[in-house]
Amino acid sequence: MLVKVDSAALHGIDGVPVSVEVDVSRGLPCFITVGLPDSSVRESKDRVKAAIRNCGYEVPSRKITVNLAPADIRKEGPCFDLPIALGLLATTGLISADMLKGYLVVGELSLDGSLLPVSGALSFATTAAEVGYKGVILPRKNAQEALLANSTKIIAVNNLYEIVEILNGVREAETLTLDQKLSAPPHYEVDLQDIRGQRGVKRGLAIAAAGMHNLLMEGAPGTGKSMLAKAIPSIMADWTLAERLETARIYSILGQGKKLDLLSQRPFRSPHHTISDAGLIGGGTYPRPGEVSLAHNGVLFLDELPEFRKHVLEVLRQPLEDGLVTISRAQASLTYPSRFMLVAAMNPCPCGYLGDGENRCRCTEQLIRTYKSKISGPLLDRIDMHLIVSGIDFDKLDQKSDIETSAQSRKRVNEARAVQAERFRCNDTIHANAQMGVREIEEHCQINLDSKRLLTKSVKRLGLSIRAFHKILKVARTIADLTGKEHIETGHVAEAVQYRRGGVQS
Repeated sequence: MLVKVDSAALHGIDGVPVSVEVDVSRGLPCFITVGLPDSSVRESKDRVKAAIRNCGYEVPSRKITVNLAPADIRKEGPCFDLPIALGLLATTGLISADMLKGYLVVGELSLDGSLLPVSGALSFATTAAEVGYKGVILPRKNAQEALLANSTKIIAVNNLYEIVEILNGVREAETLTLDQKLSAPPHYEVDLQDIRGQRGVKRGLAIAAAGMHNLLMEGAPGTGKSMLAKAIPSIMADWTLAERLETARIYSILGQGKKLDLLSQRPFRSPHHTISDAGLIGGGTYPRPGEVSLAHNGVLFLDELPEFRKHVLEVLRQPLEDGLVTISRAQASLTYPSRFMLVAAMNPCPCGYLGDGENRCRCTEQLIRTYKSKISGPLLDRIDMHLIVSGIDFDKLDQKSDIETSAQSRKRVNEARAVQAERFRCNDTIHANAQMGVREIEEHCQINLDSKRLLTKSVKRLGLSIRAFHKILKVARTIADLTGKEHIETGHVAEAVQYRRGGVQS
């Protein structure tokens, strides 16, 4: 007897429909799995048989063949345990195969028949809605992830015995609601009002957040660079449901569903400088996303930038330029989204006190040159804004006058992003000024004659590239949006040039 159960496999952050075909025929008792399965899928036969027996059901003592179609897509992970088990039970007549039609089934079985959570539940629920399934059957511990899709019926169960009773009409499926933690307002670790002084730097952070511009902060140790970076998520624009779901799917496929409650705010990733290129960009035998993808729609903070290995930093070029990262391995070539805001911090020299009025720098010119050469020109060229963070006097630490809170700054950023959303409403790939291409720059970054003269003179004097020229225009466009101006003015261009040359200090 042949029974087909619909399931899905992960391909990047997307779910691909897979038909689990279970055939029970005459012959010597055996269990064969075909259809390009990996070792964890091949091992499912032992888990499935033990789970069925321990739930009090009977495993057919015949030749069992399981085919995972289409056969040209690699199948990995234990998510096919439940569809295989239900297919086997349907061949014995314990449940009706018709009851399974229209449902996408995923789940890992324990030997006692209980269901364990699987990776990619959100992607599976999204795929089910896109393909047109009437619902998804999955483990109870994956329910909250799947509910984020908010687009299809979710049947979440704790064990094999429970789903058999639901399919046979003995019990009703539990009505599920989204956990309040997943819709709770964000709680930020650092607020702008916690940081004294640094008024010019804070304005630079607001501009960067409003346009999603890449940012480099340079200053002596202890001036607050890391704290300023941690405050950036608190002033970033409220993200849309589409952005949140796209980022949540990345965490879901890595099996980090329990962390989805942290996605009430944009992600902030801060990897250590000892990270490998595979950890930063993604990789592995079967490609998995790295830190650049986990920071999608959020912030990737690289503290002590020159301490990162040079070849690790160089792999950032493609995701910074394209907002995507393609990882090619022998088994697969996958593309993951990586549209993030790069925030980096560094000291001006190895000891950190070059140009500091209070402390003497003891580094030689050669040492300083070697230190700064760890960051290549092409990478620096992709950074939109350069801020100098200087120290503040101790007698000013208690001053609380004229301190802008993150909520106040975020309000202005939200207004600027609303202008950009209207500007790019007909473009599905551009959501902020930093993502504009040459055509969009020509259309939306028109400047007057005085601004052109200033910009031309600055480009020649500073020896800037065409990319740097375009980035100045994009930053100027964001400054104009923040100030509520429809057109870019000369003052906006002048300020953008200062950020490019690192001339704006606190």
